[in-house]
Amino acid sequence: MKLLFVGDVMLGRLVNECLKEQSFAYPWGDTLDVFRSADVRFCNLECVISDKGEPWSITPKVFHFRSDRKNVSVLKNARIDCVSLANNHVLDYGYDAFFEMFEILKEEKIHYAGAGNDVEEARKPAVFEVGGCRIGLTDNEPIWEATNERSGTFYMPISAKGEERSNTGEFSRDLMNLIKRTKADVDILIVSAHWGSNWGYRPEPEHVGFSHFLVDCGADIVFGHSCHVFRGVEIYQNRPIIYSAGDFIDDYAVDSDERNDESFIFLVETEGTHIKGLKLYPTVIRNFQARHAKGETGERIGQKMKLLCEELDTAVRWNSGLKCLEVFVNE
Repeated sequence: MKLLFVGDVMLGRLVNECLKEQSFAYPWGDTLDVFRSADVRFCNLECVISDKGEPWSITPKVFHFRSDRKNVSVLKNARIDCVSLANNHVLDYGYDAFFEMFEILKEEKIHYAGAGNDVEEARKPAVFEVGGCRIGLTDNEPIWEATNERSGTFYMPISAKGEERSNTGEFSRDLMNLIKRTKADVDILIVSAHWGSNWGYRPEPEHVGFSHFLVDCGADIVFGHSCHVFRGVEIYQNRPIIYSAGDFIDDYAVDSDERNDESFIFLVETEGTHIKGLKLYPTVIRNFQARHAKGETGERIGQKMKLLCEELDTAVRWNSGLKCLEVFVNE
């Protein structure tokens, strides 16, 4: 089975304006060949999809991302199976837009994880018939935390996991129990984490310990995002940890040093409960769409990721035939 992951997909602002004239396939550029080769496809939806709401004003916020209701067809066009809603933009247009997005995703049969009408729903895994599931959490926007009385996101302060990995903290116990209960019923368990700072090519130290904790509890794949640039992939206990998948589609200004227009399509290959390896296809954002990074550009991006992976003791090589980086498990 092939599981496909891409990082932040932001369909608001100028991307939303572009979609008034372009097709729903446009934001995916020439990458749809890889999407359609996968069995299951995941992304972090870095906006709210709705025609309702007003910009969030309860606390100061600089950027607000909303995409028109019709643009759910962008996700359908790439056959996205599940989106993470545990992030810092899902409530950008308040609760009216938030609730409408739930309805839209359900109507289109797109699974979601990490947000809900209350804390129980926000923590509920998205389960797939193929034998896997996904849990979504975020350490962003604590004011948006779902509770028994309030709708919101599955908020998890990463630093509050309880004496690092001792599992003694309240947050750690709850998450550990959730992962163990869920893992008992599925073949592949994915934990999606929208976490940490916006910049930096190396994983934050607390993310390393927290990711190891997640795997020790039963997670098979840790899918990290939020940082605008990609970070290395670690193989821990034969399980892949994607510390940051970076930005995949957006309208952001590009930093000349930390290139937030560069990322990857992460394709995880499994056989039953066994993770066989990963293929990473380099991408760039051009004119509000994701495109394969070709030639010297693709090799440069691949080499940058190769070095980051090797810093994490991960075995990798550039496949010049497939134009992708291969990440090995059990080497």
